Amino acid sequence: MAGNDWINSYLEAILDVGPGIEQAKSSLLLRERGRFSPTRYFVEEVITGFDETDLHRSWVRAAATRSPQERNTRLENMCWRIWNLARKKKQIEGEEAQRMAKRRMERERGRREAVADMSEDLSEGEKGDTVGDVSAHGETVRSRMPRISSVDVMDALASQFKEKKLYIVLISLHGLIRGENMELGRDSDTGGQVKYVVELARALGSMPGVYRVDLMTRQLLAPEVDWSYGEPTEMLTPRGPDGLMDEMGESSGAYIIRIPFGPRDKYIPKELLWPHIPEFVDGALNHIVQMSKVLGEQIGSGQPVWPIAIHGHYADAGDSAALLSGALNVPMVFTGHSLGRDKLDQLLKQGRQSRDEINSTYKIMRRIEAEEQSLDVSEIIITSTRQEIDEQWSLYDGFDVKLERKLRARIKRNVSCYGRFMPRMVVIPPGMEFHHIVPHDADLDGETEVIDDNPASPDPPIWSEIMRFFTNPRKPMILALARPDPKKNITTLVKAFGECRPLRELANLTLIMGNREVIDEMSGTNASVLLSILKLIDKYDLYGQVAYPKHHKQSDVPEIYRLAAKTKGVFINPAFIEPFGLTLIEAAAHGLPIVATKNGGPVDIHRVLDNGLLVDPHDQQAIADALLKLVADKQLWARCRQNGLKNIHLFSWPEHCKTYLSRIASCRPRHPQWKRTDEVSENSESDSPGDSLRDIQDISLNLKLSLDGEKNEDDRGLDNALDSGEGVIDEKGKIENALLRWTKGITGDSRHSGPSDKADHGNSSGKFPALRRRKFIVVLAVDHESVTEFLETLKKVFKATEKERASGSIGFISSTSMTIHEIHSGLISGGLRTTDFDAFICNSGSEIYYPSSSSEDAVSSGLPFVIDTDYHSHIGYRWGGEGLRKTLVRWAASITEKKGENDEEQIIKEDEEKSSTYCFAFTVKNLSLIPPFKELRKVMRIQALRCHVIYCHNGSKLNVIPVLASRSQALRYLYIRWGMDLCNVVVFVGECGDTDYEGLLGGVHKTIILKGVCRSAHTQLHSTRSYPLEDVVPYGGPNIIQIDEDCSDGDITTALENLGIIKA
Repeated sequence: MAGNDWINSYLEAILDVGPGIEQAKSSLLLRERGRFSPTRYFVEEVITGFDETDLHRSWVRAAATRSPQERNTRLENMCWRIWNLARKKKQIEGEEAQRMAKRRMERERGRREAVADMSEDLSEGEKGDTVGDVSAHGETVRSRMPRISSVDVMDALASQFKEKKLYIVLISLHGLIRGENMELGRDSDTGGQVKYVVELARALGSMPGVYRVDLMTRQLLAPEVDWSYGEPTEMLTPRGPDGLMDEMGESSGAYIIRIPFGPRDKYIPKELLWPHIPEFVDGALNHIVQMSKVLGEQIGSGQPVWPIAIHGHYADAGDSAALLSGALNVPMVFTGHSLGRDKLDQLLKQGRQSRDEINSTYKIMRRIEAEEQSLDVSEIIITSTRQEIDEQWSLYDGFDVKLERKLRARIKRNVSCYGRFMPRMVVIPPGMEFHHIVPHDADLDGETEVIDDNPASPDPPIWSEIMRFFTNPRKPMILALARPDPKKNITTLVKAFGECRPLRELANLTLIMGNREVIDEMSGTNASVLLSILKLIDKYDLYGQVAYPKHHKQSDVPEIYRLAAKTKGVFINPAFIEPFGLTLIEAAAHGLPIVATKNGGPVDIHRVLDNGLLVDPHDQQAIADALLKLVADKQLWARCRQNGLKNIHLFSWPEHCKTYLSRIASCRPRHPQWKRTDEVSENSESDSPGDSLRDIQDISLNLKLSLDGEKNEDDRGLDNALDSGEGVIDEKGKIENALLRWTKGITGDSRHSGPSDKADHGNSSGKFPALRRRKFIVVLAVDHESVTEFLETLKKVFKATEKERASGSIGFISSTSMTIHEIHSGLISGGLRTTDFDAFICNSGSEIYYPSSSSEDAVSSGLPFVIDTDYHSHIGYRWGGEGLRKTLVRWAASITEKKGENDEEQIIKEDEEKSSTYCFAFTVKNLSLIPPFKELRKVMRIQALRCHVIYCHNGSKLNVIPVLASRSQALRYLYIRWGMDLCNVVVFVGECGDTDYEGLLGGVHKTIILKGVCRSAHTQLHSTRSYPLEDVVPYGGPNIIQIDEDCSDGDITTALENLGIIKA
């Protein structure tokens, strides 16, 4: 009954402090940015600390002692409600256990199918080495981090990269990022990641062979943050002796580039940034394109210098980097820092919130999808520890350690992987700056102090701020530096210190727990932890033995380490799980032995430094024993300190950058494939025949005539080029012959066109760069079920822009899931010409066509269109080809088999007529009988097949296209290829649409939503989404306008006037 006594005391406390249990339940565990709630604290203590039977017994007791007094009635009511909360916790835990079991079965089945497709058992070469000694990627810990000094690193890199001038792009979106005086700990978004990315950019910018590094983040003009976060560009000055470059150019070095996106005057948390990611991508794309031209003039002999890699940090930046990588055809690198699936699992295990409640608070499903997308696109995933790979990334559909090992072995042996791909996982510990830490040689004997104190110099102010807490400030200091977060496990540390009398007599305890003003103004979780610590200090009467200062600056942290080392103290990180543990490296650099959790990154750090002890963070006695052992045993303390100082440079930034650059250099270089020319001035006459001929010459080697993107019969070359990204078949002779006829036709048209043909000529097939010259571009991306409905909308828009179309100031692009055959027949039936458009984005964004008015083209190809094969060189990377098609056909057959349908009436079957090389089309008979698109996408990811799955035509059709292709990405490609200004693009969409609908709504372009159009798709296609559209679409933004149902061409005209596209 001891448990009941605690429960009853907690219930009495709840009655004393209020508010009612309803309010406590509604805000339970949600992120609180306001006042601390004692009620919530006590409710959580009851739910997490006691068994359901104890809770039920308390309720029975309260019911048995019922009285008319209001207090007893409230007590009974509250007991019942808390008991139900505890039962709900157990129910959620059970449901999650079932979900995880199902997930394990799906992954195992997917792995078996993938292995069966590759028709080989695991060979000895594919099994890899044992996990204990060697990484699953073939590298021992010692080979990952060789024992060399930073000077050796710089010398080796100087010779290896001497002739290179690399451009690297880093992306980190959330938090407050600046080069100096970082406000770490100001909020949950401004933490260790901010410091890491800034120091990484600074270090890379100082490395031999690296010409420029851009760290891209959000520009903030909000009044609640400093003005420095609104500066568009900030140069990161090199630090230390290694931070000097032999050759400095006009634009060389490391820079913070701030891109405006999202609310301009408001600083919002990362969970609310998702709707604005496309806007950042468009802004970053513009910067990279412009910078590549500038660097081309400086170091590229006039040719653009594209980034060697785009590196995203955290899920939001990973999503952005994936889109930029696809648009630019540049390799992507990703670092998760913290992973959504791991956080979701931890929250579900607590059982306090349902999956829906967690998603509503943290937008966790959108975050997980961004991380899955990063796995799809990345060539390299950088982690800090092996634990992150084995226990966190293994939770994702897109990564499997065993399958990755097999694919990597097959690639090394030049054996086909049948269209499958897995990103390379690389462990690179974060670096650290050591130039400001200069331990004397005498430090290594373990008897002298870390700092050779100069009696004339005063002690740092933070020393007196800490020592004022202590009765005897000369005792060894046990130092913990962490936020007051439950997962940091500070309360267990205080209990261990308080209950170990020898440790209390021998040492002091210093807790650096961020900055605070008033506890009531802290977030709820942090406040509850701090309140618990203060109660424990009082309980064990630790006054004079524990320091917990309210304030410290980032510049004070090294001085705090120095003070702990001066007193021959110990640093401790008792977190339940620590992804890496950068503070452990900082402590070791200052000569402090460590005690650290055995869960996560500290294991790897300890293996290299060998400068302390590892403990079970749940074992309070083990923590006390380890601390006492290090503090009491002077020889052990000196040996641990000496090992740390000797090996610390293995974690230096030069060492980190050396490994980083060698990994990036191993990626096959990719960049836009065409040779861009700016011969045609954007201000020149759009009807000049000479311009047309120059434009034709510009694209003549890159375009070919095509019926509908003929399918390639031999996909073996694609599989053998899995890592190289080569997938486009060379048909040079055919292309050149077709273009020769086409060029003659255009020349003839140019010669015979008169003044009356002026408007038409502006849309001729030779005028692809008309996209450059158009003042505005209208994109028709309305996902109608039939061509007839599409034509009706098209004619309304044409009529609304009749004047601008005649003058040539507005161009048109069709963007649909239809094939070019369907579009052509639809235009003919509607009495429209192909030359009314500048481009056609077909098959859900997997193909781009341009119109041709040449009669010879129509005769030779059957259709008056030219396909852009350069676009295929962008999207063909990681396209599964025939291996993917066979897997999809097998999946379709399995769906029919499960539903008991006969072969003559397949629920879903391949549509070979509408399929092409880069789009596998399927006809869906009954949408309700097949899994939602997210389930098919998961099946493909589990088998390491990277693609986009799109249900279209209101669910009657399924298109599977390359992972780098989409209708929104096609628009970005047209911007890069032809200089089409995305700010002057207007996209027409329906109220809903195909499952790629959300990608069309964000970005710097304008959007007009035709309400009522395609409304049924919301229930047919989007009802099973992992997250609501409202979480990822900026409906209230200034670039989105909605038009009421049954709109007329006049309503469309008004909307375009409001957007500034046409004049009133």
